[in-house]
Amino acid sequence: MSKRNHVEAVWTGGHAFRGGRPNGPQIDIDGDAVKGPGPVDTLLLALASCTSYDIVDILAKRRTPAEGLAIEVVGDRADSSPAKLTHIQLTYRLVGATIEREHAERAIDLAITKYCS
Repeated sequence: MSKRNHVEAVWTGGHAFRGGRPNGPQIDIDGDAVKGPGPVDTLLLALASCTSYDIVDILAKRRTPAEGLAIEVVGDRADSSPAKLTHIQLTYRLVGATIEREHAERAIDLAITKYCS
């Protein structure tokens, strides 16, 4: 059987929504970026979080744990409507006393191409 994620979003007024798993933690998403990040920013944050989750795990399994990790994500959008994402660039800044660049790059590649949904 395949895995299934189930989330719900509830409109809270304006362009804002509150959502998450039923009976689970909730986040605010706001198209006007007042109550929370907008939908596209949330998508980019999800990509950063998904890949980073795997990077941290891969490095820990190698016994070269990360001591710090920051991800910058830049998404280019089409000028016309719908303003779809056309290009995404992720920049990872890893800190760890025992992390070698080659292994960090391999962990990032695996996270992006194999493990992150």
